[in-house]
Amino acid sequence: MELFRSLQYPNFRLHTIGQSISLLGTWMQRIAISWLVYRLTDSVFLLGFVSFISLLPSLVLSPFIGSVVDRRSKYRLVVMTQILLMLQAGVLSLVVYLGWASVLWLCVLGFAQGVINAFDVVARQALLVSLVDHKKDLPNAIALNSSVFNAARMVGPAIGGVLLSLYGEQACFMINFLSFVPVLMTLSMMKVVEIAPVYSRDSSNWQGLVDGFNYLKRSPHIASLIIIMTCSSLFVIPYTSLLPAVAKDLFHGDETIFSWFESIAGFGAMIGAINMARLKSGENLRYRVMFSAFMMGASLLLLAYAHYLPSALFFTGAVSFAMMMQNSSINTYIQTHAVTAYRARIMSYYVMAFQGIFPIGSLLIGGVADSIGIKNTLYMMGATGALIAVCYYTYLRFRIQRRLFKFK
Repeated sequence: MELFRSLQYPNFRLHTIGQSISLLGTWMQRIAISWLVYRLTDSVFLLGFVSFISLLPSLVLSPFIGSVVDRRSKYRLVVMTQILLMLQAGVLSLVVYLGWASVLWLCVLGFAQGVINAFDVVARQALLVSLVDHKKDLPNAIALNSSVFNAARMVGPAIGGVLLSLYGEQACFMINFLSFVPVLMTLSMMKVVEIAPVYSRDSSNWQGLVDGFNYLKRSPHIASLIIIMTCSSLFVIPYTSLLPAVAKDLFHGDETIFSWFESIAGFGAMIGAINMARLKSGENLRYRVMFSAFMMGASLLLLAYAHYLPSALFFTGAVSFAMMMQNSSINTYIQTHAVTAYRARIMSYYVMAFQGIFPIGSLLIGGVADSIGIKNTLYMMGATGALIAVCYYTYLRFRIQRRLFKFK
């Protein structure tokens, strides 16, 4: 089928198989950590703080990591990060088994995971182009990769919710540890041919960072999308960190209701990713970003207004659908428009804007929610999302008019 055309490439197929299994464990661990933190502290702020600590390395390290990844084998870096992530999951499982679980331990292990993930995400994104033989199929591969991620986000929390209620957080952490085995097996079966690094290993990471930033300044359309990603990650996307509180405080739910919210969010994002997989060459991705940003803001406003659980679940799915459309469109545009020599460095700015700014947003939104309440915070986030879309529309119109003026 045309929708799955990138799976014809053996390396990408192996990558997809390994990731689809491992990500189930990853999402089980994520909801188990969120529920554990909220169960231990009953604090929305600390819920956001733990998320902040685990994603902080993406903000601080990502720009430097891009220059490191551009000079080294992406495949070998991915193998190494998967081994380290498996060890981190094992230590987390042991800590919970021994009864040592506390916010401090979760912060320490979350920070370690964040450092490893900062390298893994940039290396994996840059490796993707080497797993697909023809560049024309790269947007499809990016969309399918997102589909796998969000299918796991849909199924993982559903399974995790059952395991949480029956066996507790320990079972989720142990399954995540074991899920890395198939990833390492599929990685060992790949035969990846990478493009040789285009600049010397002797050049400093700082110079690589400066070169990447200069390239970004020369590419205003890419830079504008990085700015959109930054604003969304700061003010809109952190709604995901509020889902435990939405489930427990607004709808008086338990861990099962929380898993429903996580699963429906994953379902909405998966539908968005599948829609991106149907993308035809030549479509204007920037306008798709604009419409998605507006839909995300509007859906958050409706989620804040929702009085019944089914409608709240529906609007949660709609927010995630729009978020996936926006993020995947930005990712695809950067991957297909950035030159090979700078791809990892530009993707590192994308990762910084997405995963690096997100923890700051989570911390900020957690603090605001503690002060003005969950509903008012969701209203504020929705209005901000709509404003971001309007500002980006204004920018696009300005660029079009400027180009027409030059043509005349």
